[in-house]
Amino acid sequence: MPLRVSNVRLPVEEPESALIEVVARRLGVKPDEVTHWRILRKSLDARSRTGLRFVYSAVVQLPEENRRFAGRGFDGARADDIQWFAPARFHEPEPGQEPLLERPIVIGAGPAGLLAGYYLALRGYAPLILERGRPVKERVPAVRAFDRGSELDEENNYLFGEGGAGCFSDGKLTCRLSGPDVDWVLQGLIECGGRPSIVYEYRPHLGSNRLPMICRNFRRKIESLGGEYRFGCRLENLEIADGRVRGVQTSSGRFASPAVILAIGHSARDTYRMLFGAGVPLSAKAFQLGLRIEHPQEQVNRQKYGRREYVDMLGAADYSLVARASRDVFTFCMCAGGTVIPSVSEPAMFCTNGMSNSRHDTPFANSGIVTTLSPEEFGSTHPLAGMEVQRHFESAAFRLAGGEYRCPIQPARDFIAGRAPNSKSRLPSSYQRGVRPGSLDAVIPPVIAEAIRAGLPIMDRKWHGNFLQEAVLVGPEMRGSSPIRLDRDPRTRESPGIAGLYPVGEGAGYAGGIVSAAVDGLISAKALVERFAPLTSRTH
Repeated sequence: MPLRVSNVRLPVEEPESALIEVVARRLGVKPDEVTHWRILRKSLDARSRTGLRFVYSAVVQLPEENRRFAGRGFDGARADDIQWFAPARFHEPEPGQEPLLERPIVIGAGPAGLLAGYYLALRGYAPLILERGRPVKERVPAVRAFDRGSELDEENNYLFGEGGAGCFSDGKLTCRLSGPDVDWVLQGLIECGGRPSIVYEYRPHLGSNRLPMICRNFRRKIESLGGEYRFGCRLENLEIADGRVRGVQTSSGRFASPAVILAIGHSARDTYRMLFGAGVPLSAKAFQLGLRIEHPQEQVNRQKYGRREYVDMLGAADYSLVARASRDVFTFCMCAGGTVIPSVSEPAMFCTNGMSNSRHDTPFANSGIVTTLSPEEFGSTHPLAGMEVQRHFESAAFRLAGGEYRCPIQPARDFIAGRAPNSKSRLPSSYQRGVRPGSLDAVIPPVIAEAIRAGLPIMDRKWHGNFLQEAVLVGPEMRGSSPIRLDRDPRTRESPGIAGLYPVGEGAGYAGGIVSAAVDGLISAKALVERFAPLTSRTH
């Protein structure tokens, strides 16, 4: 059995190849006695300005006669830093017996739908993937044209299309989950173009410039295995009879199937309304919202690294902050060397998000500054009330910025002081369509504004007065998570009372990022496999 060696520290100047020598010393063996090793985890310890260090955990394989080290420590290692390592195995369910006379349908080609479809294709189920937006080849020029000032395409934008909202939201793979399902998802991303290091980096990141290629490569694999994509195909209704799904009505016609995975994403508001009208069980849930802060990337680099030469070694610095007061305020989706983008899918509404390319090479850093709004604060008990809160403030933001999808902006210190910004001031921002100064109290609920006013000074004190020094706020940041949950049975993962309907991902209220959404889709695809027989005998 291999060993796990933890808390191995190397100066950032040292190459990863030097790790094996340090690990071998910990084990009291020579490096050439190690038959195999790999990195499990890598994080940055930036607490000391005298020298930054990477902290590693590694899996090590030794010859049988040397496997005596678990619970012992050499070269200063603590005993519990060396333990036996027995990873959990990826579970492959046996196919069920229920006949599947029509191929399963996956609604949405974002992370949840993409990985669900990929798993089904690998197991011989030839899924039909229906996506309301366009393939990435058409999607990329559309969002670039919108950034330059073109009209909004309501079906082909930053939120709708192949890859979902995640395709243009930085490609962060940070996830609280761990285990074989996460490993399976990450390995799939690597096989489709991701860096091999994403399996062990503390905050792995694909980059918005690489995500379109990765999505396209997944599609090619799915199609080679018998799956099929239909783009420009919007879900318009579900066919439900005798307590089970029978098919779907779409903008491209009817498709029959007894198995439908709903991976609609968190911004398909028209679909939420349809599902509510069709009697699909759903409920309001808490969600995160707030503003987005932007400051010079150089300021962040100085704060985290202390020394300029670390930027060349490590790239643009990121951060993660929490301010604990009457309501916790925290940073979200921090984009080092990034850009503020419009997270817009409906006309005459405005919302922000952030992205960065793999090089992290803009002079700006931006991050969400958010807190949680609970259903009791929505002002209504209707299941869709949280969605209407989002729409209300996104509409207010569009009006505040004078239309044309410009971005409301305010100096951070002015916001804290409740002081309206100078309407003629030229405030720096990476947002491409232009900004307009205004009071951001208008674009978030008062209780959220109060929480952010209390939280920002706490964050600034943690940075010894450097967090707000040159900071501006833009907003609103409304789509950190879904305000709606599509109910499902925890065992079968089907919608209660509707057999064969599998709600998944961020849009169903069960995930909060690329990896967690992908894992959620994967697990429901496994549940589908456990119930239905594969389609290997059919011709499509």
